[in-house]
Amino acid sequence: MRRWNGWGDDTIPYPLPASAPAFLDEWVGRAAPPRDATLAEVLATVPPSRLPAHPLVRTEPSDRLRHARGQSLPDWVALRAGRVAAFPDGVAYPLTEEDVAELLAYAAAAGARLIPYGGGTSVVGHINPEAGGPPTLTVNLRRMNQLLRFDSVSHLATFGAGVAGPELEAQLRARGFTLGHFPQSFEYSTLGGWVATRSSGQQSLGYGRIESLFAGGTLLAPAGALRLPPFPASAAGPDLRQLVLGSEGRLGILTEATVRVSPLPEHEEFHAVFFPEFAAGLTAVRQIVQGRWPLSLLRLSTPRETLTTLLWPEVPAVQAKRYLRKTVWQLQVALGQLGLPSTSPVLRAENEWLQVSADSGLWLDVAEFERAYQRVEDLSGEEMDAVAAAQVETAVRLYRGDLLEGWYQEWCLFERERLERMYLALLDKLVNYCAAHARYEAGIAYGTCALRHDPARERTHRRLMRLHALAGSRSEVMHQYALCVATLRDELGVTPSERTNALYHHLLLTTAEEAATPPARPAAGAQPAAEAEVNNTLLRLEQMLHLLGETQQLVQRNMTYVAATLDTLRRQA
Repeated sequence: MRRWNGWGDDTIPYPLPASAPAFLDEWVGRAAPPRDATLAEVLATVPPSRLPAHPLVRTEPSDRLRHARGQSLPDWVALRAGRVAAFPDGVAYPLTEEDVAELLAYAAAAGARLIPYGGGTSVVGHINPEAGGPPTLTVNLRRMNQLLRFDSVSHLATFGAGVAGPELEAQLRARGFTLGHFPQSFEYSTLGGWVATRSSGQQSLGYGRIESLFAGGTLLAPAGALRLPPFPASAAGPDLRQLVLGSEGRLGILTEATVRVSPLPEHEEFHAVFFPEFAAGLTAVRQIVQGRWPLSLLRLSTPRETLTTLLWPEVPAVQAKRYLRKTVWQLQVALGQLGLPSTSPVLRAENEWLQVSADSGLWLDVAEFERAYQRVEDLSGEEMDAVAAAQVETAVRLYRGDLLEGWYQEWCLFERERLERMYLALLDKLVNYCAAHARYEAGIAYGTCALRHDPARERTHRRLMRLHALAGSRSEVMHQYALCVATLRDELGVTPSERTNALYHHLLLTTAEEAATPPARPAAGAQPAAEAEVNNTLLRLEQMLHLLGETQQLVQRNMTYVAATLDTLRRQA
């Protein structure tokens, strides 16, 4: 059963952690916890009903209490304190449109006010009776929850206005369709409530807000019935559906609603992108919306919301925030025992972010690594001077392996990959710096480090081939190319790119020509002319092999083109 004095089901407890009182003492100050009023105590405060008897109207205190307040914080405080200023005088649960019409006539005769009630999830006082006013009748529409009509051709579905989100989606999904409207109150809120409050859902970017999904319906008012057929768009005057949308129950009671539904997607994917700061994320979201990307959901989370989602992905948001507050307090206590010289808190926590204080006295390897990267981010390896190169070398030494190795939560994988990309970029800069300053052995060592993290990184293989050639080691050039070929074949099932092949053959020709140049002073007994002839012969053979390889690739491309052309001609025939 739904909780009478808060959100959710009363069979699911949310106990206060044992560390919470100490945390509250630390952050708010010492206080005594209030005592919640019991259900029996609050029921005893419900006054007698002022409504005349009617077979559709229930006046039991429990019904009236459960319909007296919504789900805002003031509502919860009032219920938990047992200080509810006013209760409805009766609650009705109509089943048909005729029942609603009868209740309207009954309320008019009794001089009572009517409050339409869907899921009771209002947080702005929609469903709260006013104290001191005339009698109030709350009309709960939850029994009007059936799928009344379904048009698979026009993709229109008509429901009773009291259908809750899960019930609506279950009935549509059984037919292969979805409304695609998922507000945060989806579990309890109703279709009629969505229309009356002009609701927006989590995936409204793709499926549309409720005003674009609402195609028509029936509104019963004391003056009569307003029936809105789901006609196509018209230019003949105002759209009366706009009167119902966002009317907040002031015009009457919506008894049924026709909505535009969509076929269930064959496949859905949800991705997360991390930005260094909230402003950057805000700019990206604005550009995506203005670019009209075909997305169903686009949500920008604050830093604190992001943190709770990453650390406790399976826990409801409210509970995750409790866990975060508890964890922050425990960290503050643990870090405070380190005896740091700073008097400021190690962790700084605000409403929307959490960070390690810059003046806390803590040294963070990740922070130092990122600072070093930012200092040279816009410099190429050839542009760096000795000071910048030394800073990069220090940063590279700070990277001693994957971030939080052994953790496989999604947020950690993203951050781990980001830091690894930065590390590989720094190694690339050092390789290029060493090549430009004739530090070939050091450059080879940095390139080898990069391959340990990403063995199939083809551009690193090319850089190492160049360094081996600059160092005068033709055999190492050949070995590096052979390693590249084998790794790409085993890891990715591909062959080296044309760029890699062209560089390899160029380096072979260059090193062969250098080797073919006779020394100025040949050693005794040597045969420089014979060695040059052998090298020239090898050079010509390598050139022929290179040309044969290019010719083979050209023939393969032409054959592919011919086969595709023949296939097209066969289909046309």
